[in-house]
Amino acid sequence: MCARKVSRQVDASAEPHKRFRPSGPSPSWDDDRLVRACLGGDADAWAALIAKYERMIYSVPVRYGAPPQDAADIFQQVCVELFSKLSELRKVESLRSWLLTVTSHQSLRWKKLRLRNDLPLDSVDDDHEPIQVADSNQLAPERMIQVEMEQILREVIRKLSQRCSSLVHMLFYGDEALPYAEVARRLGLATGSIGFIRGRCLNRLRKLLAEAGYL
Repeated sequence: MCARKVSRQVDASAEPHKRFRPSGPSPSWDDDRLVRACLGGDADAWAALIAKYERMIYSVPVRYGAPPQDAADIFQQVCVELFSKLSELRKVESLRSWLLTVTSHQSLRWKKLRLRNDLPLDSVDDDHEPIQVADSNQLAPERMIQVEMEQILREVIRKLSQRCSSLVHMLFYGDEALPYAEVARRLGLATGSIGFIRGRCLNRLRKLLAEAGYL
């Protein structure tokens, strides 16, 4: 599952739930539960763990300026490292920050190699010493905090019901908010009920965000 390609550019929005068995591992599971299942040899848990973090991982090289193919390659490298080193993780609660660190290092390495390859030949000294690229090319801490907050938001939205998750996505994460009539049609609801359901879903979302320390 780690070797699959991710060809689309990832934005900051959350996406509707993917298809996972209702009783099986899901991206909505907390990290501790998923990690224990992964280490127990559950392939579905690995798929769920990757699905949980794929947007966050992919968004980091995109912010470094990597084109889709290179960002997908970095994503795969991070997945391989996750697969090989998950058992060494001492604190499960550090998984998100560990993934951000690994992805940032891989992305910075890509950026340095790209800059090195773009330098003119006459900039290389006679002894062919490695060219040092300043770490100023690394993302600013506030940008990494933004990436982490976006991930927290995705995780919280996954904890909503299917209907609330879909409604939030349709109303707030498209290029334009869908009219209530279209939302109602897609969800199989009466148009007049959308406002009430929207308010209830947003209240639930605010509560979950507060519990996650987002607010």
